[in-house]
Amino acid sequence: MRWSIHWLLIAVPVAIALKALGAGAPLLFFCAALAIVPLAVLIVHSTEHLATYTGPALGGLLNATFGNLPELIIALVALRAGLLDMVRASLIGALLANLLLALGVAFLLGGLRHRVQEYNPAAARSYASMMLLAAVSIVVPGTFHRFLGGAAPRHAGALDLAVAVVMLAAYALYLVFMLRTHPEVFAGIQAEHAEHGARWSVTRALGTLVLASLGAAWMSEILVGAAEATGHELGMSSLFIGIVLLAVLGGAAESGAAIAMARKNQMDLAVGIALGSCIQIALFVTPILVLSSLLVAPERLTLGFSRLEVGALFLGVLVGAHVAGDGRSTWYKGVQLVAFYLILATMFYLVPVESVRTLGRAP
Repeated sequence: MRWSIHWLLIAVPVAIALKALGAGAPLLFFCAALAIVPLAVLIVHSTEHLATYTGPALGGLLNATFGNLPELIIALVALRAGLLDMVRASLIGALLANLLLALGVAFLLGGLRHRVQEYNPAAARSYASMMLLAAVSIVVPGTFHRFLGGAAPRHAGALDLAVAVVMLAAYALYLVFMLRTHPEVFAGIQAEHAEHGARWSVTRALGTLVLASLGAAWMSEILVGAAEATGHELGMSSLFIGIVLLAVLGGAAESGAAIAMARKNQMDLAVGIALGSCIQIALFVTPILVLSSLLVAPERLTLGFSRLEVGALFLGVLVGAHVAGDGRSTWYKGVQLVAFYLILATMFYLVPVESVRTLGRAP
């Protein structure tokens, strides 16, 4: 089953050919999107195979850090293109996609096969608490930007950088907690990540990681380059493209892993992958993008999320924490999470393109 999605790699040369032939933006966008999915899977798998050679501590660090590499690559390409609103939307979208869509589909498909599934409720509540704190950390600068940024723009920029540094420090301490002081909490996740049948050689794993990362960067260039024109032709705003399409594509590998574990009735692992990915996006990917924007973007990326994005994030965190917090999942809990995600996605789709810049985004 792990290799069943790799036939989509045919989309890589097809996207390159379409780019050379000057194909329409929507066709180019969706072809590049299909190509990114198997490349993301290869990045995750090669990282996990490398981790089997490094020992549990460094292996856990590799898995934790590179698990969200596809999202980071897509966002960096979009940053360089100056699509800052789309990048901010993709960060919120990645959190919602993992917390509601991936976990919801995992509950749904796992529940259809196993009726009632159980997992550690204390761990789920701990993940939910960390997720809530991470969400608050992300949106605090937006409040400052909205009410004081105009009067003190230099201080607003300093706050973004300070929050990014603190979030990276919190992520580093999260890794210490996971790998050094309380590794038993995550032992099941690390053990399962090491089980892929025959272990790849170091050369094969490194080569696959490098080639898949370069391929993902290339496809991301094509994807981002066609994004705005695709949105214009199909009536989709940059907000919807970032918060739904780019977010789902970037997290496809991790989401697929969570769903596969749920179908195997390994719910502690499924919940850990989905919620752990949320924490990595909030505490690692987001501050890395803020700092990277100083070097690669035409202007600095701020954490000035719109009121609509902030509201969707907090509602998503609250709903996800409430549904997943009791340690028992059924297929109907999955329906609840997926239904709420579809409601939010529909709301963002129906936001008129001309209204995106008037949603109360902090400057």
